Amino acid sequence: MAEKKRFLLRIDPDLHAAVERWAADDLRSINGQMEYLVREALRRAGRLPRGASGPEEPSGDQGPDGRAPGRSPDPGGRPGDAGSG
Repeated sequence: MAEKKRFLLRIDPDLHAAVERWAADDLRSINGQMEYLVREALRRAGRLPRGASGPEEPSGDQGPDGRAPGRSPDPGGRPGDAGSG
């Protein structure tokens, strides 16, 4: 496996906190979550190079929206909020 490229990322503290919460919800490190987000953005834009899918692809235990079962589809929601009320 090729060594990963390192770089410094300056990010707004509120944005970092949001990514940190999302990473914790998905049982990923912050770095793993950032890599997942960049990979997904590249894939959706049709710019992901062939063979660059990497190990962070959604696993079979996730729902059709890429989240673990029971997760809210609302990015601002909390787990378990979907369908309640």
